[in-house]
Amino acid sequence: MAKLKEVFPCVWEYEGKILTKNRVPGKKVYGEQLIKIDGVEYRVWNPYRSKLAAAIKNGLKTWAFHPGVNVLYLGIAEGTTASHISDILGDDSAIIGVDVAPRVMPKIIAVAEERGNILPILADASKPDEYPEEVRQFIDEVGGVDIVYQDVAAPNQAEILWKNVNRFLKKGGYAYIAIKSRSVDVTRDPREIFDEFRRFFESKGLRVVEEVNIEPYEKDHEMMVLKKG
Repeated sequence: MAKLKEVFPCVWEYEGKILTKNRVPGKKVYGEQLIKIDGVEYRVWNPYRSKLAAAIKNGLKTWAFHPGVNVLYLGIAEGTTASHISDILGDDSAIIGVDVAPRVMPKIIAVAEERGNILPILADASKPDEYPEEVRQFIDEVGGVDIVYQDVAAPNQAEILWKNVNRFLKKGGYAYIAIKSRSVDVTRDPREIFDEFRRFFESKGLRVVEEVNIEPYEKDHEMMVLKKG
């Protein structure tokens, strides 16, 4: 008989599936499967729909998401991954979700209203100094966010992450970036691009803690984990 195994705080594995405990029982966010185990409802975290789940499936070891931390999420879109992070973090955390696309706002706002710990912002992640003043003030008041998570498919995705890390990530905090090499240059070897990202971040004083290739879930992608000294 299969057993529920905790792989990270508030993240479980069951029958080969990654699960988070549903913060809003009975509610789905993106059509994910709901499973009840010992009277508790869990959501199946689909690695084909979430690059963070794909990284977990492929052996991610560095885990900074736990109850009480604050997250700046760049490229939150409709909230697929963010909803699972919401499950993990609980009531005493905030996920500040930035996206530049107006079309995703109705969906992520609806998800945020149900969950209570997500704050969606329509803004350009490449211009962090133009985020709403109350958001910048909140981050400053809490001493910076604990995590910057980025899933932005853009040629300048490294620079976007650095601007936000430099401005908002506290010392000792972690950054997770889902690097899509084809968004940088479709003609180049992905490994060459990943190496370029590593050199760029190291030149800014960030430590590259871990790199996880996330194929077959996403082609030519890797999850890079960084730490701010």
